[in-house]
Amino acid sequence: MAPVIHLVRHAQGHHNLSVENQWIRDPDLTDLGKKQCEELNKAFPFHDKITHLVASPIRRTIFTCQFSFTEEVKAGKKIIALQDAQEISLFPCDVGSDIEPLKKEFGDLVDLQFVTEDWNKKTPDTKYYPDPQKLEARARSTRLFLRDLIKDAGDDAQVVLVTHGGILHFITQDWSGISPGRGTGWENTEYRSYEFVDKTGQDPNASIQELPESRRRRQGSEIPLTETEKREMWAAYEIVLNRDIKMCIDRLAQKEAEAKN
Repeated sequence: MAPVIHLVRHAQGHHNLSVENQWIRDPDLTDLGKKQCEELNKAFPFHDKITHLVASPIRRTIFTCQFSFTEEVKAGKKIIALQDAQEISLFPCDVGSDIEPLKKEFGDLVDLQFVTEDWNKKTPDTKYYPDPQKLEARARSTRLFLRDLIKDAGDDAQVVLVTHGGILHFITQDWSGISPGRGTGWENTEYRSYEFVDKTGQDPNASIQELPESRRRRQGSEIPLTETEKREMWAAYEIVLNRDIKMCIDRLAQKEAEAKN
């Protein structure tokens, strides 16, 4: 069997409750979010096969990983924090905490060796500014990291990556399910399972494809999108993304002006 990547969207955070809550910096999970983690922990059928736990360094993804994969955590698996898997927007809810507070909060639970001091800087001159080309580049970097992580773990390796609804579309290169006013086609704590398209490990893009049983679990007999349809959906999403970036910048400027007055 080829290595498997289980991609998971985080549980409900306080920022998911209202537009205004998007101004909360690196928010906690809600009580419902914690219950969603409990349900995922019960429903996920591959706990005994997981070899690695990975999460975005944003707190809600770390908590989701901790509460949804309790067997793995109790067995001593650390959660590897991967900064390229952080969410895409400029809103404070999608800007992570500094490293020292993360170390203080999570201690030995999280491996922060791959997180740099400037990981939460999203100015236009950084790799984390939500420019479409930069987002594609760090999604590719995320896939390459996962491929390197498991290359010595054998064909039975199974990795969990807990991340965010926006960046998941870039990681999977699948734009289906996005609708106006909703930035993702993934539900909170939804998981989907993937494998690398190129089994030799030579693909410079490290593209992944969803496993048939994963697709059937969530879509039944629905026919997958063609490559042409995927490109058309990406073109439409890029327009929406650029609009949302401009709106976010305008709102940030407005907030800053209000704070000065």
